[in-house]
Amino acid sequence: MTTFTAAPGTGEARPPQPRALIVTIYGLYARDQAAGAGGWLSVAALIRLMAGLGADQAAVRSSISRLKQRGVLEPLRLDGAAGYALSARGSEILAEGDRRIFERPRARLADGWLLAVFSVPERERGRRHALRSRLSWLGFGTVSAGVWIAPAHLAAETRDALARHGLSGYVDLFSADYLAFGDVREQVGRWWDLDRLERLYQEFLDASGPVLERWRGAGEAGPDGAAFADYVRALTAWRRLPYLDPGLPAELLPDDWHGLRAAGAFAALRSRLAGPARAHVLVVTGEPPAA
Repeated sequence: MTTFTAAPGTGEARPPQPRALIVTIYGLYARDQAAGAGGWLSVAALIRLMAGLGADQAAVRSSISRLKQRGVLEPLRLDGAAGYALSARGSEILAEGDRRIFERPRARLADGWLLAVFSVPERERGRRHALRSRLSWLGFGTVSAGVWIAPAHLAAETRDALARHGLSGYVDLFSADYLAFGDVREQVGRWWDLDRLERLYQEFLDASGPVLERWRGAGEAGPDGAAFADYVRALTAWRRLPYLDPGLPAELLPDDWHGLRAAGAFAALRSRLAGPARAHVLVVTGEPPAA
């Protein structure tokens, strides 16, 4: 059975860690009022769900503890059952992810660019690293050491993220147009590592193709643990890519851009697997799926 646990190609992809799978489960189901209680899941239900993904109880409890330490989850007992709820920070992170993962905005060339200009003192190297990491995660490319660039449609998201992480005091944001002296499409290839992104998209296609083909040959399903496992793994593999990809204007992308085909593959997997996967979660959490 082909799943998203292999690391084909360049070896950049890795089997998803239990912590990443738990974040995916909370993002998909804990905010679903039928499956979760306002962002809450019981530990017992989470252990059962994660068992279907090949994670043992010790790994689940360790991952929950780490997410608690990071301020993503908070312990909460409901009706006598031990569980964890999303913190306010965790909810913000997932809401931000929803926009990137499921809406996937694509820039227009006429929208212009967003520049982040920063200079962080050497004595604050940790903050400089944090700022660069956050800009990379937002999808920025690098013009020079202290000048980073992104499509203009990321302005509000960038402003909010930098403020939330205490980094706004180190950076200035500008809206800009490219005037001269080069071809913008060539410059984009210098500002972003599009070759690496193409490889990551191809790895997703290599992993998703056999899975999608297998499910296309299957009949309509009700609650299905295999659909749940494949969907959670697929989304976990997919959800970092829209962050690395800033949504550049289509006319600036290489010919036969793998990202478009990869997005189509994820959409097809979501369409086929989301229903039976959710039904499986409802069974595990004790809620009967809709007839």
